[in-house]
Amino acid sequence: MENQYKIESCKLEKEYIKVIWKDKKISKFHFLWLRDNCSTAIHPDSKMRKFNLLTVSKNIKPLDIQHNNYKLIVYWNENKHISYYESKWLRNNCYTELNNKKFQSIYLLWNKNLKKNFDKITLSHDDIINKKEELIRWLNLLNKYGLVIIKNAPTRKKSAFKILNLISHHRETFFGTPFEVINLPKPNNQAYTADALTNHTDLPYYEYVPGYQFLHCLINDATGGDSTAVDGFAVANHLRQNEKEVFNLLTTTQVKFKDNDFTQKAIRILYSPIITLTKDNDFNDIRINMGAMATIDVHPNKMKKFYEAYRLYISLLHDKKFMIEFRLESGDIFCFNNRRILHGRTAFDPNSGSRHLQGYYIEKDDIISRLNYFNNVEV
Repeated sequence: MENQYKIESCKLEKEYIKVIWKDKKISKFHFLWLRDNCSTAIHPDSKMRKFNLLTVSKNIKPLDIQHNNYKLIVYWNENKHISYYESKWLRNNCYTELNNKKFQSIYLLWNKNLKKNFDKITLSHDDIINKKEELIRWLNLLNKYGLVIIKNAPTRKKSAFKILNLISHHRETFFGTPFEVINLPKPNNQAYTADALTNHTDLPYYEYVPGYQFLHCLINDATGGDSTAVDGFAVANHLRQNEKEVFNLLTTTQVKFKDNDFTQKAIRILYSPIITLTKDNDFNDIRINMGAMATIDVHPNKMKKFYEAYRLYISLLHDKKFMIEFRLESGDIFCFNNRRILHGRTAFDPNSGSRHLQGYYIEKDDIISRLNYFNNVEV
């Protein structure tokens, strides 16, 4: 491992410096990249780049280079500038290796069998509040599985703010924070009824969909009203492996989502594929909510195949081999990635008892950045 960070030799090429490491690996570092990443380019406190790339020419190059085992020194032909690079930093930021490295997704995809291992994603409210390692465990589970159940939280209204503030500030929406998931006489959303809810993601008509959702159960003693969840990435991965044409349709077809909100006097409309991918072809997000689908207006030549693909995906998202069902108890907080995990519920009888949840959103960015901080990620 030590040889990984030891420089054996350096050679000045026409457009880059070639570094040969003690472990015989080779890195190429281009001139503008090196100048842009000089240690003097970064503010020591803010860690933000203060260097203006326009202050050097596009043809900047070294006059000379020197090195020892753990340092590269570059003497530039402009402004008499000298740059110093630690070998460990160079190796960790070697874009030759980074671009040749096989991508490994951080997501742990799951199916119905997660129910047998529910303890793995079940945490104690007080442990998270009082133990840093449990807070980090919570964030890691949210990142990998997209789903955590917190037990024994207080059941006072708005009491979930305390634990959620350990992550970051909340994401505000037109629902308000917290929003009340309770049976209402004139609802502006299907969630505010006693009806069953098919598995769905929230707010798919937003350009930037809220990343994580937290449903805090204050009381749940009505007949019915069990919760359901399904890993949208796992089902999409099943399609990628077994139904390639279906998968391609769902990742490339722009469909229209809508929300007619009489309480805000607003009509929200957005076009997006149901499944989107990252630059590494990993899963980015899922947008699917039958209640929020506008009239589909894809090209006539594509309509039949799209509906077949759409229907198949919905069917699998409600298939018992992928879905789990569980009952929230008073003091539970159902935490999940709203851009990955679909949630729903069975119908309940509002005359048999009460069912009252309070909902909160936090951005995915805030979960990841907090985790990066705890893990001392170098950037």
